[in-house]
Amino acid sequence: MKPRVWLESRLDPDALARLETVADVIQSADLADLPGADAAVISSRPTADGAFMDRAGPRLKAIARPGIGVDNVNIPAATQRGILVVNTPDAPTESTAEHAVALLLALSKRVVAGDMSLRGAGIPRSQLLGTEARGRVLGVVGFGRVGRRVAEICARGLKMRVIAHDPYVDPALATALGVEMAEDLDELLAQADFVTLHPALTPETRGLIGERELRRMKPGAYLINTSRGPVVDEAALVRGLEEGHLAGAALDVFDPEPPTPDNPLLRMANVVVTPHIGSYTDLGVRAMSEGVVDQLLQIFRGERPPFLVNPEAWPGRVAGRMVGQGEL
Repeated sequence: MKPRVWLESRLDPDALARLETVADVIQSADLADLPGADAAVISSRPTADGAFMDRAGPRLKAIARPGIGVDNVNIPAATQRGILVVNTPDAPTESTAEHAVALLLALSKRVVAGDMSLRGAGIPRSQLLGTEARGRVLGVVGFGRVGRRVAEICARGLKMRVIAHDPYVDPALATALGVEMAEDLDELLAQADFVTLHPALTPETRGLIGERELRRMKPGAYLINTSRGPVVDEAALVRGLEEGHLAGAALDVFDPEPPTPDNPLLRMANVVVTPHIGSYTDLGVRAMSEGVVDQLLQIFRGERPPFLVNPEAWPGRVAGRMVGQGEL
């Protein structure tokens, strides 16, 4: 009997074809199709809490997230139930880092405002004066895979001075890239002309950039966020932009997502917005899809996957099903 996979997140066609050779794949966002699944592949949209897992039933062995973030998965609930949670942390690095740099340049060079002006938006030329990046200070908050790649591109490619803050990272990683480590977040905010956000969403980073932190930023600085929407207090960001303390912001993520049509950030000419597409490229999607399928196939063979978010859950229901029912 083939394992059953509930697929809410789209996969690259080649990766999907590989999965379909060994599993019955149910491509559906309808929770009514979830019960009886051996694995669930989800995007950042569904909330995979205990109720979600119990709805799937006792066959559910794994929840797979293409990409890095697992903030929509209740990890303790999964571990308690013996459900493995896997992600693909390496796969979206390049695409997301490139997107962050693209947003930085689109914002500083007034690319979107210039486009809107030519299309009849009535933006005066005085508001199209750009900011040159070379020699400016970039503050990188969160120095993981994406943050390090952004730092590398901006330091070596754009010749920016890069400083970073991440209390969990060895400073030697920064030194190797020619990046300075700030003592704390306040020091970074006070120095940076551009601040780019790359932390994981955790209880500690929710609301990390609020009213106080935005006021600590230099007058005329720019904020870029390609991490998670709740890292930033959007109401405080709107105030900082309306009052002119910040020169602009570029956002690929919001709280909530998608943003409501009346969100004032969508009406500001000095704000560049994209609909959470940082990792959504040809090679990014392929790498995330292949990473998910590779790990599901390993799980179905009873092998431990390499990117297990909750290693304490291993082997979880996989061992029970293999021994008890011989399904895998």
